[in-house]
Amino acid sequence: MVHHGRVAGSSSMRGRQTVRDMILSMLAVGVVVYIGYLFLPHEAGDGVRVVDYRVALSSAKRAAPYPLLGPQGLSDKWRATSVEYRKDGEGNAVWHLGFVTPSGMYAAVEQSNGDHDAVLAGVVPKGRPDGSAAVGGQDWQRYQGTPYRGLAQEAAGATTVVTGSASYEELAELAGALK
Repeated sequence: MVHHGRVAGSSSMRGRQTVRDMILSMLAVGVVVYIGYLFLPHEAGDGVRVVDYRVALSSAKRAAPYPLLGPQGLSDKWRATSVEYRKDGEGNAVWHLGFVTPSGMYAAVEQSNGDHDAVLAGVVPKGRPDGSAAVGGQDWQRYQGTPYRGLAQEAAGATTVVTGSASYEELAELAGALK
């Protein structure tokens, strides 16, 4: 009798062991991945990075050649996300303060002593006149652009535009808070 190293029925047994081993390996990897997921830090909230703009506002007010405006009295639902005071290529003072609004849209205060039409075109692309709005006893011109709309006003040597994807109502709320 010649033995070829095989035992009757062992090939079917080997197939079942291979499948069983594969399933056990996949379960082991799954457990390791799950444990890693539990212990790795996760981002909380909606990913909006809030900035404190008050120090920048105070410094910019001292440096600006015009009465620089910042909001006062907005609710906590208005989250500041960007702030910048700089000189543009023509030497004009430019103030920017961006927010996520209570409805989750974008709104910003843009202020500059540059040319009114250039400032407006820069922050309300393709903006066309869309009437006016009385905000806090002051008249603001409305502009509808793509993708932003805005409320604009010229005063004390500067153009102020409250702009963004937010509704005119939210833009008016931000404009009304400017002091």
